[in-house]
Amino acid sequence: MPDHDDTSRPADAHDATTAPLDEARARPSAVPDRPSGATDADDAPSFSAQFRAAVQNAGIARVAPGETPSGRALLGAVGGVRGLAESVLPGFAFLVVYAITKELVPSVVIPVVVGLVFVVLRLVQRQSLTMSFAGIAGVVVSAALALFTGRAESNFIPGIVINSVWLVGLLVSLAVRWPLIGVVVGFLLPANDDGSHVDWRAEPAKRRVLTVATWIWVGLFAVRLAVEVPLYVTAQVELLAAVKLVLGVPLYAAVLWVTWLLVRTVFVRREDPAAV
Repeated sequence: MPDHDDTSRPADAHDATTAPLDEARARPSAVPDRPSGATDADDAPSFSAQFRAAVQNAGIARVAPGETPSGRALLGAVGGVRGLAESVLPGFAFLVVYAITKELVPSVVIPVVVGLVFVVLRLVQRQSLTMSFAGIAGVVVSAALALFTGRAESNFIPGIVINSVWLVGLLVSLAVRWPLIGVVVGFLLPANDDGSHVDWRAEPAKRRVLTVATWIWVGLFAVRLAVEVPLYVTAQVELLAAVKLVLGVPLYAAVLWVTWLLVRTVFVRREDPAAV
């Protein structure tokens, strides 16, 4: 969120050296009057607005609830061709280099170089750097851990931690009967008159489908951890790198597609005369 612009206005030319406070205070303000006691925090977007903005930038938002998914939407959800390359190539580079050399340093440094190349390309083409920076940050942290510990398998610790956090978060959302996929889908729909996005909770069919969809995402993260953690513990680095590639974007795309299809069964676009 951008910082509040509190840059002061320049003082009058005839009094640039002293700029008396009384004169500055007497000058009419260009800022509209605000209620007494109001602060900059009151003008900041609410958590609900920020969460909605985050959801709308997520891959699941590529297909609106009730809309028919398409291959183009799925490709867009993983960042397009370039986003797909940015997600896959660093891990693939690690696998190839480590399989050939069995050396830690080149195996973790080359993926960092690959990530930096994508950042530079986006800079040159004046494209958004958000995805590239997120990707390179993960690669750098992974490389740093591997170099710090001197163990190639440490390169996969951040991924294991992230999957664990998502798994716990999804299970907690199910335990409190607020399935996370339901919350996300709710924020993709227009707000109610009271500004809320929770109409789906009052409809049993929608709630059941969104609960099932959340359990499917639980399965995704559980499968990743069930396969990757034993490989990490036994230091089977090459196999771990290969499995991570397979359980990464391909599995994510498959689960996302199934989620869209499930959501479509209970959410129909308003312009569809058969909507219920």
